[in-house]
Amino acid sequence: MDLNLNRADYLQVGVTSQKTMKLLPASRHRATQKVVLGDHDGVVTCFGMKKGEAVAVFKTLPGQKIARLELGGVLNTPQEKIFVASGSEIRGFTKRGKQFLSFETNLTESIKAMYVSGSDLFLSASYIYNHYCDCKDQHYYLSGDRINDVICLPVERLSRLTPVLACQDRVLRVLQGSDVLYEVEVPGPPTALALHGGNGGDSGEDLLFGTSDGKLGIIQVTTAKPIHKWEIRNERKRGGVLCVDSFDIVGDGVKDLLVGRDDGVVEVYSLHHANEPVLKFDQALSESITSIQGGCVGKDGYDEIVVSTYSGWVTGLTTEPVHRESGPGEELKISQEMQNKISSLRSELEQLQYRVLQERERYQQASQSSRAVFAVPSFSINDKFTLNKDDASYSLILEVQTAIDNVLIQSDVPIDLLDVDKNSAVVSFSSCDSEAPLTPARMAHLPFSASRVASHFQLCRTPPLEVFLRCRHRCVISFSKPFKKSNDNFLLATYRCQANTTRLELKIRSIEGQYGTLQAYVTPRIQPKTCQVRQYLIKPLSLHQRTHCIDHDRPVNTLTLTGQFSFAEVHSWVVFCLPEVPEKPPAGESVTFYFQNTFLDTQLESHCRKGEGVFKSDNISTISILKDVLSKEATKRKINLNISYEINEVSVKHTLKLIHPKLEYQLLLAKKVQLIDALKELQIHEGNTNFLIPEYRCILEEADHLQEEYKKQPAHLERLYGMITDLFIDKFKFKGTNVKTKVPLLLEILDSYDQNALIAFFDAA
Repeated sequence: MDLNLNRADYLQVGVTSQKTMKLLPASRHRATQKVVLGDHDGVVTCFGMKKGEAVAVFKTLPGQKIARLELGGVLNTPQEKIFVASGSEIRGFTKRGKQFLSFETNLTESIKAMYVSGSDLFLSASYIYNHYCDCKDQHYYLSGDRINDVICLPVERLSRLTPVLACQDRVLRVLQGSDVLYEVEVPGPPTALALHGGNGGDSGEDLLFGTSDGKLGIIQVTTAKPIHKWEIRNERKRGGVLCVDSFDIVGDGVKDLLVGRDDGVVEVYSLHHANEPVLKFDQALSESITSIQGGCVGKDGYDEIVVSTYSGWVTGLTTEPVHRESGPGEELKISQEMQNKISSLRSELEQLQYRVLQERERYQQASQSSRAVFAVPSFSINDKFTLNKDDASYSLILEVQTAIDNVLIQSDVPIDLLDVDKNSAVVSFSSCDSEAPLTPARMAHLPFSASRVASHFQLCRTPPLEVFLRCRHRCVISFSKPFKKSNDNFLLATYRCQANTTRLELKIRSIEGQYGTLQAYVTPRIQPKTCQVRQYLIKPLSLHQRTHCIDHDRPVNTLTLTGQFSFAEVHSWVVFCLPEVPEKPPAGESVTFYFQNTFLDTQLESHCRKGEGVFKSDNISTISILKDVLSKEATKRKINLNISYEINEVSVKHTLKLIHPKLEYQLLLAKKVQLIDALKELQIHEGNTNFLIPEYRCILEEADHLQEEYKKQPAHLERLYGMITDLFIDKFKFKGTNVKTKVPLLLEILDSYDQNALIAFFDAA
């Protein structure tokens, strides 16, 4: 990476949404450009830079939250008309701030995405897409899943209208009128679309996409079929893509790819080398990047990347050097200019401090009055709760427009909190109930007990000895009291944030079959103290993720539900059990979804229609969970269900073979970590490692890496043991046999693990 850019903060407005900032076209090459952006207060602000200061061109009155901002105009002319979407209304402004358009679309949902091309306007709400021409309705489409973005290929180059929808179900839908021309499968839920090079590339059909799990790619959208050109994997585990743009910031004559992510990272990829993307620059800001543009804002002749952040900051990453070479006279002039600017800033800061003191005194006086009425300060929270396929964990991202004081995490289901490298907050755990039996969350933070299964299960020696398996059946060995939740809490954890922390990222891992609610109580550093609560559902099959296709050659178990229920009702049950399913049932009489377990790589097929639901999986535990949960939900709603199932014995052996490499790796990792301290003592005593066999020398050389990996995966081995236990119990539960008393024998086999012995135990039990 050989690109050096310097940061410059220009202006702060209110909280901003995705794609709500644009640069107006310049009057001449490399001349300074005006910045226009909209915020959640409904204000459209346009400003330019003059002598290092932001000077407003115009500013509108507050109104409804602005969800999108786009530039438009007559085709093949500078696009300098400003269009904003707020609620169900579209407004248009000239570059001077005069409003020339107010168009009420009468959509039942608020507008989420917008694209303007000449006299054509493309809008999408959560599930509805509309195309207008000269403010007259032309086409309409109801999507089967949530629409995240919309774009249209350049009409001036292709002489045809080709809108493209980015949908949450990992599909780009290419439209022709009101119909789907074809669907393009992408590697993750697409969140941002842009024309490659700003004009569709050489063919005019090249489309850039970014996904919520951080992947990037280009697809050529032809009239017949899509052509995948390249894709950038998110190997560095960075945030999701919120915005992309094309601009030649490197200066080699080829437009570069600019990327803004939700973890605050700004990236520049060069496409000069054989059209393959090469990372040239990256920089991390402290909050998510909602918009990104390439242009010239701060000073004539210096290109820069301009970004807007969630809290409303407009920041430039400019090629202008911080220290410039100059003669003695010019140096004196610059020094005087800087002194004047510093004096102006000091004066402004003193005025602000004086105003703060005045307002604080007024508040103190008002609070002592008997007639005092307190207003709870409001603040915005940008949150995201998503499943990561790579490590089968959930990421909970909380972003606040002001500094966070603390976050309390409460869960009524067993979950593990995983370490996050970027998280600098101090975490403390609270005991849910000292009288109650141990919960998984409490056990996860207790020391290991020295016993036969100490390397596999976290124990606590209290009278009596209690051993909890991390499985949904909550198997307890030597257990005297009935297992119960204490005060409906399995976890209470508090994250105390450092000063100026506006973004907090947590990672959790759940146990399939145990479902409930995770709550986050967010308290910012504002007075008077106030708190907002966010709730997130932990679903019964929480580790399953939508996929496009499955392997139909695997041995499967089938669960069939029949009864007097509607298509909407059975779809709502699927929504209740599985993540990434649209809340509304799709159009048609039936729907089929495919899922993959991110932890075990097992799969699930769900086919639903009126009066029937069919579920097929190669994991018998998945079928067991669905049977238990759906029968319970049907009983709650007083719906009579006919449940039938077909169990394939071969699927149990198949699932054990899928678990085998993961279990073998974790056992080997645990064994190596246990040897590290002893080997280090030998090394200190002998002075070298020449006497050790190569295997032990390798463990010492990789000690830091092994310990770090082991630390990142707490209870990973216990979870695998718990899943094997679930599988064992579920296999015989469908035969009407209770084998929980045989779990200790299963533990003995797992303690000296051998794949063939384990399979033989499953067959013989």
